[in-house]
Amino acid sequence: MKTLEPEVREKIDQWLNGDYDEQTKKEIQKKLDAEQYEELTEAFYKDLEFGTGGMRGIMGIGSNRVNKYTLGKATQGFSNFLKHNYPGQQVKVAIAHDCRNNSETLAQVVADVFSANGIKVFLFDGLRPTPELSFAIRELDCHGGVMLTASHNPKEYNGYKAYGSDGGQLVSPEDQMVLDEVQKIENIDQVNFEADPDNIQKIGKEIDQKYLDAIAKLSVSRDAIKRQKDLSIVFSPIHGTSGVLAPPALERFGFENVNLVEEQMSFDGNFPTVELPNPEEHEALSMAIDKAREIDAELVMATDPDADRVGIAVKNTEGEWTLLNGNQTGTLLINYLLDAWKRAGKLTGKEYIVKTIVTTYLIDRIAEYYGVDCYNTLTGFKYIGELMTKLEGKKKFIAGGEESYGYLVGEHVRDKDAIVSTVMIAEMAAYYKDQGTSLYEALQDIYLEHGYFREKLVSVYKRGRKGAEEIQKMLKNFREKPPASLAGSKVVTIKDYKARQAKKVESGATSEIDLPQSNVLQFITEDDSMVSVRPSGTEPKIKFYCSVNAKLESRAEFGELTKRLEEKMDTIIEELTD
Repeated sequence: MKTLEPEVREKIDQWLNGDYDEQTKKEIQKKLDAEQYEELTEAFYKDLEFGTGGMRGIMGIGSNRVNKYTLGKATQGFSNFLKHNYPGQQVKVAIAHDCRNNSETLAQVVADVFSANGIKVFLFDGLRPTPELSFAIRELDCHGGVMLTASHNPKEYNGYKAYGSDGGQLVSPEDQMVLDEVQKIENIDQVNFEADPDNIQKIGKEIDQKYLDAIAKLSVSRDAIKRQKDLSIVFSPIHGTSGVLAPPALERFGFENVNLVEEQMSFDGNFPTVELPNPEEHEALSMAIDKAREIDAELVMATDPDADRVGIAVKNTEGEWTLLNGNQTGTLLINYLLDAWKRAGKLTGKEYIVKTIVTTYLIDRIAEYYGVDCYNTLTGFKYIGELMTKLEGKKKFIAGGEESYGYLVGEHVRDKDAIVSTVMIAEMAAYYKDQGTSLYEALQDIYLEHGYFREKLVSVYKRGRKGAEEIQKMLKNFREKPPASLAGSKVVTIKDYKARQAKKVESGATSEIDLPQSNVLQFITEDDSMVSVRPSGTEPKIKFYCSVNAKLESRAEFGELTKRLEEKMDTIIEELTD
């Protein structure tokens, strides 16, 4: 790139001549002098978007980067919304941050801006899990909250998750109202950075204890834990916030043989022992699995940096360590809880579970078997939280989950919670061990009972401005020329969540989808395979969620059927991404 586009140059000049700190201006000038035009274009070609739940991006200087000014602008807009929405009240917010580089500094900036606007701030005294932030909002009767995190993104990223008064991420119409307020701020001079220390109160251990108390009440197999308290567990926070609360939570539940991956217990935003701090990736759990082999453990668990997702590994029937995917863990957890509630005589017909439209439909079958309502929401745990708030006091929430390794048990928070998931997965392992079986065998039993569902997620990355345009073009093509068949099976139904319409291909008959508008397409075939296509809301990629299923007649055919289903999914994905 030999020159800068005029609109990019104009935005750069605004920063060079505006009320920005001298160090920022020097860095911009240095890049200009070095003619780093491509880098400057990526940093300034647009404003970092405050989306429906917040913002996430690469840290650095520029309007399209996470820094003091972009987060300051977001917080000023959020402050304006809160003051307009709660007139005459002392508005209160809670703020937490994870282990990422600059998270603590950025959390202080956010606290300063809220406080400068006359808002009472409860600021955690150190890094804490995202679900504890959700808990604190509810516990302290706050009107909103902010979590500084980029979840499982690479180390270059950070982000800002905005929460409402129910402890859930902002949803419609509040999300759009906050977005409107943020967009009204055209100039950095409209952001009040002058903190009022009297409005900032540090919080910490007292909230930790109340949160742990709430989790402890959720145990459904206390006797099994007592008998299996020596269950050998390996746990890793992958340098993240679960290191604060997961070990004491496991101890509180009664587990006495928890082995920590010491090399990953340091809180470090560079994530030095992994390529990506994402429990969905095999590499992120490799150190924990090595330790499990060394000590002959029975369960491996690891969480992402802000502790809202958890990945697990278990031994298969040959004694080999196997990673479970998010659909499998969610299936096990929900089946275990529904069975426990049934055994305890607690299913009255008013209980429910929730999942997302891209999460395995095996869970729907299990819920139907137990006579429990299963709701499907759009992708994103905020929609699960929204439904929980809507049904609060009317029905009893048991659990919820999504395929991306996020689960919630109990109603103490309104977000996915890797701390409660960790202790409940450990309890589930103890229960099955007490029954003389294992998590792996329990999963096979579910497949034998309800059908063998196999899922795969393939993400196609498209970086930068050009990549974003390519993603939109791909979705446009799928709408205009949908596939007629997938892996030899006719596509019989097309669901377009943007148009909020489901269409039967053969008859042309349509029906309305009773969910908010979302840029998602689903293709369902004659043999009950399904592919969901959607752009990521937080990363530069388009996602293909593939689901196939077949009847499993016996354990003996498990390996062969797995191979067939995997090959079928590979064929489907290849047909769609060619």
